[in-house]
Amino acid sequence: MGEIIIEIDGEKKKYESGTTYEQIIQEYQGKYENQIALVSENGKLRELYRKAKDGSNVKFVTFSQSGGHKTYERSAILLTMKALDDVLGHDKSKQFKVEFAIGNGLFIRPLFDMEIDDAFLEKLKAHMKELVDEALPVTKTSYPTTEARTLFEENGMTDKSRLFKFRRGSSVNIYDLDGYKDYFYGYMLPNSSYVKYFELEKYENGFMLILPAAGTPTIVDPFEPRKNLFGALDTATEWGQKLHISTVGDLNEKICTGAMDSVILVQEALQERRIAEIASDIVKRGGVKFVMIAGPSSSGKTTFSHRLSVQLSSFGLTPHPIGVDDYFKNRKDTPKDADGNYNFECLEAIDVELFNKDMLKLLNGEAVELPTFNFVTGEREYKGNVKQLGPDDILVIEGIHGLNDKMSYALPVSSKYKIYISALTSLNIDEHNRIPTTDNRLLRRMVRDARTRGASAQRTIGMWPSVRRGEEENIFPFQENVDATFNSASIFEMAALKPFAEPLLYSVTPDMPEYQEAKRLLKFLDYFLSISSEKLPFNSIVREFVGGSCFKV
Repeated sequence: MGEIIIEIDGEKKKYESGTTYEQIIQEYQGKYENQIALVSENGKLRELYRKAKDGSNVKFVTFSQSGGHKTYERSAILLTMKALDDVLGHDKSKQFKVEFAIGNGLFIRPLFDMEIDDAFLEKLKAHMKELVDEALPVTKTSYPTTEARTLFEENGMTDKSRLFKFRRGSSVNIYDLDGYKDYFYGYMLPNSSYVKYFELEKYENGFMLILPAAGTPTIVDPFEPRKNLFGALDTATEWGQKLHISTVGDLNEKICTGAMDSVILVQEALQERRIAEIASDIVKRGGVKFVMIAGPSSSGKTTFSHRLSVQLSSFGLTPHPIGVDDYFKNRKDTPKDADGNYNFECLEAIDVELFNKDMLKLLNGEAVELPTFNFVTGEREYKGNVKQLGPDDILVIEGIHGLNDKMSYALPVSSKYKIYISALTSLNIDEHNRIPTTDNRLLRRMVRDARTRGASAQRTIGMWPSVRRGEEENIFPFQENVDATFNSASIFEMAALKPFAEPLLYSVTPDMPEYQEAKRLLKFLDYFLSISSEKLPFNSIVREFVGGSCFKV
């Protein structure tokens, strides 16, 4: 056999031709704190079963990095499905669906009448541990698309067959773990022994597959139930069932049959009904003067605020919008982060004392001149925006810290109504491949910022980790401490975002650090057929991102 030379972390190394990356990492694993999951070969992610290529520049990707963590999650799902297949038999295992993520847990439930109890989960977990100990290889085989569809039809996995009906590629990669075959969107670990850390816990009418966080890939933290978040996601799943759309294949079928006009109208009606329910609850509470709205980036907060205001007006109230951003401290007083950049995400960037002082005056019936923040000069300005609350007036306040009681510490609890909003995607690629909520929001932001700010996809992708860190610190800890949760995701929106997002993503070139993420998102969007945004109602939340809204967003 011949020799190959590859460069690893700046050092050139010789190996026999045919050496796999899994063999190579044995030499390097001790130098890394966390398990190596993938390699980056000349900027392209590669699975460890692959043979090293002569002349390649190689870097290692561990479980603590985004790509490695996602690979661990997919492999853990494959392990779970294989174990279900062994314990229950294929007729039942094929009817389990990975619904959505709640914190560090993936919610999995049977689509048939079955009671999930602790005894069953102990048995399932014990068998998963056995599979881990056996270090069973995970193999990948490329099938012609027609053969892949036939295979899944014969196995009763009609969701996957329907997905591949709309595949433009001529082949499909199918993974095999000890005879159990499945399709997954993304890379896999080379064998079952890599999936060492997980827990199972009964939850609602299913169970949670609990996995380590990326930052602590060997620690499985206890699962923290989030009742409001689960309720919103479960409701979205029910809405999808009413529309007969649970997976991307279902959505594509609706597009092909010309049924999207009806789907869009029903989806918008369901959202409007929920907004009306929230407005009704605010009115019934009595004494509410401050509606506090917060949520992560690109949740559609502005459009939601306008639509909620319309509903409040229908009850005879007079809503007034206030942006917490107008209470930013002057730029010279803004705190900085560890890198020396202004930190606009932290609570200390807001003049909390002035906000509470002004809100208390309004609550007491006094006239108050409210500030406007000039983002060009970095200074607060006063332009005669005077408010005075009458009996029917109510303030609709939107801002990142709206759910944090430290933001409105001086206001009576009875005067506040807190709403958490996010785009909580319930649509799945298929029954074992979920769509992360963060992907939905990233594509929303990419499309909106390109249209309104001229921002490139590279810039949006590059700043996304920082945005996510701010959300983890300032929003997610407070998402359960609310009076209402609103899900702004629309079941059709990926098909509407696709025509806008794809050209932006294609502009990210291989020499850019953001290329791998752009490539992943392009592959993801390839599952969807497109729809025109022309049919969207002018008050649709999706229009906040694609344009054409009747509101000033």
